[in-house]
Amino acid sequence: MSSHRLFRLPAAVAAVAAAALLPTVAGCSPTDANASVPVPSPAAEEAALCRALQKELPDTVAGLERSGTEPASELTAAWGDGAIVLRCGVPRPARMSDPQADAVSAEGVDWLVEQREGDGPRFTTTYRKAYVEVSLDRRFAHDVGPLVAFAGPVARAVPPSL
Repeated sequence: MSSHRLFRLPAAVAAVAAAALLPTVAGCSPTDANASVPVPSPAAEEAALCRALQKELPDTVAGLERSGTEPASELTAAWGDGAIVLRCGVPRPARMSDPQADAVSAEGVDWLVEQREGDGPRFTTTYRKAYVEVSLDRRFAHDVGPLVAFAGPVARAVPPSL
């Protein structure tokens, strides 16, 4: 991805951002409902990387407990009844070809940033052998802190494509 605007999120800043958000989302209790999440259809090699990522994912992100997805899949995960949704093996976003696209880096993992109208942002990894997408609901409209929780798992399970 050729981004003119790559923003680096230092670990200390990300931790502060995530901690600042906790009072907002900690009061949200997960329910037994599963989030409805479209399942990607990646190639076999990417699917294998996604299964490895699934084993690395945290139980809690930004104070939200992990919840189920519907349909259940090793390619998807959710936290806080769908407040945070991860899909692995998604197609390369068209916006990734835009040299003016915004990007952030959290703990050494680079993410394309896409603002969604009426909802929170969507982030997709760049320079990885499988694309990992994280969608946040509107309570995270101005917060990239949750990406810190995914940086380590992505770095361990999905190798760089460089």
